[in-house]
Amino acid sequence: MNVASSSPVSTTTERRGYAGRALLASLLGYAMDGFDLLILGFMLPVIAADLNLSSTQAGSLVTWTLIGAVAGGIVFGLLSDYFGRVRMLSWTILIFAVFTGLCALAQGYTDLLVYRTVAGIGLGGEFGIGMTLVAEAWPASQRARVSSYVGLGWQLGVLAAALLTPLLLPVIGWRGMFALGLLPAIVSFVVRRRVEEPAIFNERVVHAVAGRNRSLPLKLLIADARTARASLGVTILCSVQNFGYYGLMIWLPSYLSKTFGYSLTRSGLWTAATVVGMGLGIWLFGIAADRFGRKPAFLFYQAGAVVMVFVYAHLATPFALLIGGAVMGVFVNGMIGGYGALISELYPTEARATAQNVLFNIGRAVGGFGPVAVGALAARFSFGAALGVLASIYVLDILATLFLIPERRGAALD
Repeated sequence: MNVASSSPVSTTTERRGYAGRALLASLLGYAMDGFDLLILGFMLPVIAADLNLSSTQAGSLVTWTLIGAVAGGIVFGLLSDYFGRVRMLSWTILIFAVFTGLCALAQGYTDLLVYRTVAGIGLGGEFGIGMTLVAEAWPASQRARVSSYVGLGWQLGVLAAALLTPLLLPVIGWRGMFALGLLPAIVSFVVRRRVEEPAIFNERVVHAVAGRNRSLPLKLLIADARTARASLGVTILCSVQNFGYYGLMIWLPSYLSKTFGYSLTRSGLWTAATVVGMGLGIWLFGIAADRFGRKPAFLFYQAGAVVMVFVYAHLATPFALLIGGAVMGVFVNGMIGGYGALISELYPTEARATAQNVLFNIGRAVGGFGPVAVGALAARFSFGAALGVLASIYVLDILATLFLIPERRGAALD
């Protein structure tokens, strides 16, 4: 008598195991992004002193890391739709790890700038590919929730950097901190060995390539009027998201210090409360989006961002700033928990990773002007006035969600 090689129970267990591995790989990739960018911020003064860098040169290390991230996000999003999510995620992590490790050997500004830029290219591809991989691995009923877990990876990386850098930097120096960046190479190896390509990718994309029936991924982002409207809407959402995040997080410590006379330690603690609120907001967003729908969750958070950024600009007491900052963080950055599910449901498998990375990284590029705009407004008027103007951009978010974004909760992926 032949015994079946697998049962429904074992098949379900295998699927859950695969989905869990895909989630862990994606979360770790985005956590390394957050960890890397924050430790660079901590280390810039030490690096500048050791390599005799000007303030402009030191700042450009961050700028070119972000430029590399935008370029890498777009390129690896396209490649992921052609050659596979797992394969490209592995390559992005490996490139990021190797060139972060090479930073430990830098002898001057030029070679360090090259290493940082190439590391940024690897860094930029991880978010969108990870979101795509998770969306294709998990069922529709949990898609937003698990996508929010990937978004939480950034907050965990930032938290780890904030806790570990003050402890490790005095002991191993900036070169030792960069050498730790080689550790993700191990993650890349594990991902490649333990996580397979999603079944939907193999069925749709591999078969399409074999039959030579394949449209260009970028073309599919504007395939018809409805898709073009959705792409415009998602671009606006991602731009506002990044503009508000960078505009707030870069200037928040300075705002607390210059306006209220907070010490560096106190400014850091009050900013940390905002970061904790952001993490809570991301987690809650995933739950809300799966239960009530993508559009209602986005609209609620966008309205909350308008109100809370405006309210925060008018707070004055330490306790109010502490609690208000945490609540503001819930709404301002909580929306990052929804983009993975939203974008995955709007585009076909042949263009899903391209959509994730291209649209989000356009938003990241626009978001780079957030600190510039807030700084200019603060210099011309005041930080309070700058925050008031910043609150108004979320109204644009609301309009884009209402008129450009369709509701796709529970939809099967095309």
